[in-house]
Amino acid sequence: MISTNDFRRGTKIEFKGEPYEVLDFQHVKMGRGGAFVRAKLKGLRSGKIIEETFNAGDKVPKPDLQEKEMQYLYVQDSLYYFMDTETYEQIPLTEEQLGDNRLYLKENMNVYILYFKGEPIAVELPNFVILEVTETEPGFKGDTASGGSKPAILETGAPVKVPFHINVGDLVKVDTRTGEYIERVKG
Repeated sequence: MISTNDFRRGTKIEFKGEPYEVLDFQHVKMGRGGAFVRAKLKGLRSGKIIEETFNAGDKVPKPDLQEKEMQYLYVQDSLYYFMDTETYEQIPLTEEQLGDNRLYLKENMNVYILYFKGEPIAVELPNFVILEVTETEPGFKGDTASGGSKPAILETGAPVKVPFHINVGDLVKVDTRTGEYIERVKG
């Protein structure tokens, strides 16, 4: 059991029989009334985001989740195929199950597949991935003084804002949790 006082971003809970991840939370203390916790939860199976209010100190169950390391192989007919690195068994996941994580999947990348009660439901990516820029406007001398950014498309199709000095063919490090550019990587 997890106390609502111990909620953190990324905490996984079971609510109404379904696994959820805490996206955001806020402890609220009213003048005379009791304290409560307002939480924004993302359904790991459905991908839906809900807002829920819990009494401070309430206990919620921890979901029965297992993680299994797998390798991303390929996409075919909107199904993304992953292979168990120990048994070589392949499983498909849908675009809905992957959500925005599919934007950062690169062939042969090792990821963790989350299982809830024996059923694969989601993918846990590494926090950072290195991808190549395939589309962006060319930078111009003098653009860097403003410290601004320009849109770019990565090799997986993910959109990202990059500094003006980044060009097509550059490798960039991206945070998969926020989708933000971190740094240019020497190839």
